[in-house]
Amino acid sequence: MRLIGNQGVRTAFLALTFVLLLAGDAVRFTLGWWTFGVLGVAMAGASIWLLVVQRDRWRIAGLPYPLLAFLAFATVSIFWSFYPASTALGLLSTWLIVFSALAVAVTFSWAEILRGFGLVLRWILGLSLLFELFVSLVIRGPILPLFTQPGVDYSIYEKLPKMLYWSRNELFEVFDEGRIQGIVGNANNLGVIALFAVIVFALQLAERRHGDRSVGRWAGWFWMIVGVATLVFTRSATVTIALVGVVVVAAAIILLRQARTARARAVTWGGIAVVVVAGSVILITMRDVLLGLLGKDASFTGRFGIWADVAVFANQRPVAGWGWVSYWMPWAEPFHDLTFRNGVRQLQAHNVWIDVWFQLGVIGVILFGVLVVSVVVRSVVLAVERPMTAVRTPGTYTAASLLPVLLLTALLIQSVAESRLIVEYGFFFLVLIAVKTKSGERVGVAG
Repeated sequence: MRLIGNQGVRTAFLALTFVLLLAGDAVRFTLGWWTFGVLGVAMAGASIWLLVVQRDRWRIAGLPYPLLAFLAFATVSIFWSFYPASTALGLLSTWLIVFSALAVAVTFSWAEILRGFGLVLRWILGLSLLFELFVSLVIRGPILPLFTQPGVDYSIYEKLPKMLYWSRNELFEVFDEGRIQGIVGNANNLGVIALFAVIVFALQLAERRHGDRSVGRWAGWFWMIVGVATLVFTRSATVTIALVGVVVVAAAIILLRQARTARARAVTWGGIAVVVVAGSVILITMRDVLLGLLGKDASFTGRFGIWADVAVFANQRPVAGWGWVSYWMPWAEPFHDLTFRNGVRQLQAHNVWIDVWFQLGVIGVILFGVLVVSVVVRSVVLAVERPMTAVRTPGTYTAASLLPVLLLTALLIQSVAESRLIVEYGFFFLVLIAVKTKSGERVGVAG
């Protein structure tokens, strides 16, 4: 237990967990897939050890029932899976993420998570910009990963598609249709990480008002500018929409916090409902115009075609799906030839709901939907309700309590165009938030 209490060890564990989840592609591209796998298993082993030595702080019966139901259904899908070996590998990856998320929930407070998250985000953004600058000034051309993705044969392409490059050497073209990809090798992924950074840095600056000096004022504003600049340089339409969503949700939470009476709360909720409905109508009726302003075509950058391809297969097994796999395995059927974009094999449905429907059918979508709704509701309550002190008197609102609902907002908007919510950092945060908002002080969420 003394090891758990060592601040250096705690910080290292949390930081490495975030690095593997957020910048896993950077690790795989530079050190190889086997090295990444060994690190992932080692960190999962450390997570299991943390759960064992702190077994008095959590129990299975105290975990969210929707989460347990979804995980159980995904696990038993191996019995009807079309690709049982791939399902077994996908389940291993999923459960390793679950163990990591549960260990972080049990071991760390929200304030500690906010600090560790911010530390790793600063490193990822800083290294990404330095990496792109190095490529543009020294390499002066696009470069491939040192270790390429398994199952991808680069020799079949007469001209390599842009999406296969680690960096496209477009840093000096960001104001003329160029996009940077950073150390993670994907502009959309880097954009989401930059959005996370803007959320975290804003909360850390807000926490300074309550005496938290973990981030200096000038350093905080510097990294906020870096986060915003990275958002601009990635030119991601999905992230731009997510940023607007995060700002709207943050404003709504602040208004709800200011409403002192039941009547004021009711009026505020009513106003929020009107804004949501009006915004939804505008998004639907002016979809093509808005996409044009964001530089996207009516096909949502080819995603409609991908969704249609996946739907064909999903309709063949609509009730319980083809079997859980999380990220698609390129060597297994039907993933080998399921859908392509610009000649590149896709390894996700680019929509988490269609992906869950394909893998676990309608039953899986219902279970996953219940899980998401329950987590969202509890996150809103955590952000809106005034915390209680040990003597059961109203305490002070904290900026850290906004972290779950703002992260969920970003992830859920991203889920329309990406399937990250069921893999890596997306699923990690979904499980982490589900556990901490459900279990209360039993898993140390007082921070």
